[in-house]
Amino acid sequence: MSDDWMIQARGLRRTFTAGKETIEAVRDVTFDVATGELLALLGPNGAGKSTTLRMLTTLLPPTAGTVRIAGVDAVRDPARVRESIGYVGQKNAVGENHRIRDELVTQGRCYGLRAHQARRRADELLEILGIADLATRAPGVLSGGQRRRTDIALGLIHNPAVLFLDEPSTGLDPHSRAGLWEQIQLLRREYGITIVLTTHYLDEADQMAERVVIIDQGRVIADGTADGLKAGLGGDWIHVTTGDTDGARVAARVADRMAGVREVTTDGHTVSARISDAEAALPGYLRLLDHESVTVARAAVRRPSLDDVFIGLTGRAIQASGHAYESATDAPTGETHV
Repeated sequence: MSDDWMIQARGLRRTFTAGKETIEAVRDVTFDVATGELLALLGPNGAGKSTTLRMLTTLLPPTAGTVRIAGVDAVRDPARVRESIGYVGQKNAVGENHRIRDELVTQGRCYGLRAHQARRRADELLEILGIADLATRAPGVLSGGQRRRTDIALGLIHNPAVLFLDEPSTGLDPHSRAGLWEQIQLLRREYGITIVLTTHYLDEADQMAERVVIIDQGRVIADGTADGLKAGLGGDWIHVTTGDTDGARVAARVADRMAGVREVTTDGHTVSARISDAEAALPGYLRLLDHESVTVARAAVRRPSLDDVFIGLTGRAIQASGHAYESATDAPTGETHV
């Protein structure tokens, strides 16, 4: 394995038997993760995302294909791979009856650290994750965000090269989510750790990940940077709301004649045009509408989001824990209003 790649997955396949039926949870998953990279692994429920993560973390052997972590074959030598990885699952890992620092020290001892090494490492992580003042508290009195930081500390106690985060911020309020990601980014700067993240919050993937891999029906259907995937949709959108339907018809006709416009749609008084670099094109479009005596009540530019990419590739929106991805007040709109 090249030193540039911390993870290499090749042709991963996993089948399950349910009665007489064979179910292909993962059909053919191939991707690499560079050393120090943060990769977001996305997919709708049932796409094979969690099964892929379990194979990467040695919790489930693949039916076919290979996984190498830090140069080690995860199928042939899973114990050695586990020394190199940390895993933070969806459920809280910390116990209910021990103080946080004691739990971390015990976890470190289980990984072979000497007592003084485990204590020093526990104190270091508590400080970096912003929970040092909670060291002597029991987990039962912690908030959701504090418990997730404790889970991450448990996953990092043995100083792994790779950290797997399975929906780490699900269920947290926006403030706790922001605080958690601030600490995760601090850990990356401090240790240069490689992170594989699964999340249903597409704004997290958009803002945090260097690369995005989207899985659907057990296969990789997209692999690239968030900006690159969004650019592949073919441009931004200009939305203009006119004063009446006649104005909308004129605005649609004007938009259709503009250079670089790929698509024009009309919905009542609103005209939408897909065009490259919509922010640069909008002033000229508004001048043309003024020349045609079209009254513009509202104009906005919307850049494509990962939601748009996801819908374009899979035909459906991603769901978070059985409910809509985000509330309207929390989700980024990507719009610039004029």
